[in-house]
Amino acid sequence: MSLSHVTAPTQYVEVDGVSYAYRRWGKKEGTPLFLVQHFRGGLDHWDPLMTDGLAEGREVILFNGRGVGASSGTPRRRFEDMADDIASVIKALDIPAVDLVGFSIGGFQAQEVALRHPQLVRKLILLGTGPRSGDTTIDPEMVPVATKPVHDQEDFVYLFFGRSEAAKQAGRDFWQRRHERTVDVDPLSSPEVAEAQWEAYLAYMEPPAEGEPFEHLKAITIPTLVVNGIRDIMIATINSLYLGQNIPNSQVILYPDAGHGSQFQYPERFLKHAIQFLNE
Repeated sequence: MSLSHVTAPTQYVEVDGVSYAYRRWGKKEGTPLFLVQHFRGGLDHWDPLMTDGLAEGREVILFNGRGVGASSGTPRRRFEDMADDIASVIKALDIPAVDLVGFSIGGFQAQEVALRHPQLVRKLILLGTGPRSGDTTIDPEMVPVATKPVHDQEDFVYLFFGRSEAAKQAGRDFWQRRHERTVDVDPLSSPEVAEAQWEAYLAYMEPPAEGEPFEHLKAITIPTLVVNGIRDIMIATINSLYLGQNIPNSQVILYPDAGHGSQFQYPERFLKHAIQFLNE
């Protein structure tokens, strides 16, 4: 019986005394996809429609960083350190290179892997994210929602989806798909994870000590796909354009009437765009 998003078992790989949780399934051909999740998010915050669609053509690996969800260890407080952990896990799994997908703060980590360990990354997909020292403008109305210890369906739809009724329904549909898994569920991340990741975000957004803000992005020479919604209230959409303007071999797609989780709002459309990009 083939595995899927709902049935793939949680596995663990130990590196330097830390037990990292991951799930792995899909067609064992080509370069595996390695997915890094958003603020406080874990293995069960991905969309089964998206991950299983990607797994039809390649292996998909979902990953929890140090201290996140079922992973052990003390949460990291810098995205650079998180990126080094990702690199160590890829090596521990004996994978020569991955296609790296980073969503939100996972996108910050993915960029740092591409910069610090370029030999491990063949292609890069950045979702709802931005560059180091990017625009920190956020919708002030979303702050009390985003900082809740636990989010319900209404919270998630507000934070991640567009404002039309169709967008909200897409959010509710995603919420149902996300909760299809009922066995071997990943535990929610602790308050310590939220604190550490927020500290990492504040440090990452500091203006550069010298030089142009996005000069470092020119060192990311691998093919890169940047995807976001037209109005991201979490990480301002302008940051996606900064990525596209400064990563040399990149393209940017902005989905209409969509926000931070545009790939969840338009999963079929995203699959077509991602698969085309990965197969080019």
